[in-house]
Amino acid sequence: MSTDIAFSLGVLALLGTRAPLSLKVFLTAFAIVDDIGAITVIAIFFTETINWVNLGVGVGLLFLLVALNVSGVRNTLVYFLVSVVIWVSFFESGIHATVSGVLIAMTIPMRVRIDPEQFVARGRTLMDLFEREGSGGARRGTYALELEDASKEVESPLQRLEHVLHPWVAFAIMPVFALSNAGVSLGEGAAGALASPVTVGIIVGLVIGKPIGIILFAWIAVKTGIASLPRDISWVQIAGAALLGGVGFTMAIFVTGLAFTDEALVLQSKLAILIASLAAGALGYLLIRYSRDIESRLE
Repeated sequence: MSTDIAFSLGVLALLGTRAPLSLKVFLTAFAIVDDIGAITVIAIFFTETINWVNLGVGVGLLFLLVALNVSGVRNTLVYFLVSVVIWVSFFESGIHATVSGVLIAMTIPMRVRIDPEQFVARGRTLMDLFEREGSGGARRGTYALELEDASKEVESPLQRLEHVLHPWVAFAIMPVFALSNAGVSLGEGAAGALASPVTVGIIVGLVIGKPIGIILFAWIAVKTGIASLPRDISWVQIAGAALLGGVGFTMAIFVTGLAFTDEALVLQSKLAILIASLAAGALGYLLIRYSRDIESRLE
């Protein structure tokens, strides 16, 4: 159900200028939405028992974050510390902790206090004052601190947290997450797993079903006037991006561990996800790379 954003955008990055910015926005947008859908499924269908006390603590702290946001608190450390407690509360409540991550992100301020133009003007003024003070100027430190404050005000707390967490997520958390969930044994049982209805169903769903759904609803949105097709992309490129939506990998394998307890079914599912992700990624890459040739032949 979910799209592996890192891998799918990685494929688009390989295409360089052949993949317009609007196509990357389209892929990122539906990938975020279907990830939220997958997390909703986890919350509803993979929660066996609920500890209402812990859940109440978590929900109460979520409302606290909303109140902090509304009251203008922008200290990222405050949001981070409260978020850790919320995560633990959700985990202990029996609801999967990934749900808390989505809810927490909705409460962190994403508004800036000054726009880029104001920041540039203020920065130039402070830099001029800093330069005029000379090497021994007493107020140089003050101007430097004011410039630091301005750099925080031009960026939202949500963006600052994202920048701080990104290296940890990209180079530590995600690799560990992928490696711990992606173990697939390619022994004697792998050949038999390829013929399993579970394997076939997942491959067909990711490589055929999901792209058809994305293309169909994109077409319906355009035809009904809900959305418009950007001028710099074509339906062939939309189809290519839809195929990249079949790159499930990390989140899909994670849900497999929640859905199945039978080791044989887990093996079949993981094998199917890996095959489908590779196939969807390769087909999507080729379709976008040669989209102009395909369009010229269709005309």
